[in-house]
Amino acid sequence: MIRLAGYTARGFDRGASRLKESLWILVRALFFLTPLPWPSALRCAFLRAFGATVGNGVVIRANVNISFPWRISIGDDVWLGEVVMILSLAQVTIVSNVCVSQRAFLCTGSHDHSKETFDLITKPITLREGSWVAAMAFIGPGVEIGRGSRVAAGAVVSREVPPFVVVQGNPAAVVKELPGETTPPATEQPQSASANNPTTSTKDQNSSRSLARKIVIVICSIGVASIF
Repeated sequence: MIRLAGYTARGFDRGASRLKESLWILVRALFFLTPLPWPSALRCAFLRAFGATVGNGVVIRANVNISFPWRISIGDDVWLGEVVMILSLAQVTIVSNVCVSQRAFLCTGSHDHSKETFDLITKPITLREGSWVAAMAFIGPGVEIGRGSRVAAGAVVSREVPPFVVVQGNPAAVVKELPGETTPPATEQPQSASANNPTTSTKDQNSSRSLARKIVIVICSIGVASIF
């Protein structure tokens, strides 16, 4: 029997100060959880300003909901579709050339239902290079999606998915094997492919961070002025 009155999250590390989290909630409401077509470059700049690692060529559509950007790492040429939900209570790593389609849910948190206190459980999620999480799929805590694999629409994934397979269903099961590539992955970390030109990359990212910080300052100033 679950007794929610005994639940507490006091041992959970949110990874940032209350002020930083409050500022992110405001920015997220204005620039992410909105149908307005803000440029992906601006959204990426905000993520970087709040501590995320974001590569080049990343597309972030409307109403993408990210809990804690400081626990997000995104490689190059990643697509996040409309209404994607990323509950980043633990680290979420999305390597390059990954597509996360509309209304998919990357969920790093769950609860220990065997205990009356319903204790919080958090585990990281990793999406390897060239993988695809189709619309309305659920990726549970601790899951790694292998390189080049496909998660079918609506699938519920609670276990590791090997490379170059298609999984579907609830619970997700392998229904097809895909031809693997003979070349090794370019990188196992979500680093920018523009590392060959670090000067240009650093200038672009610093410019994006500066723009995002200026907008945050303006938003904070408006908020303070409205109080007084």
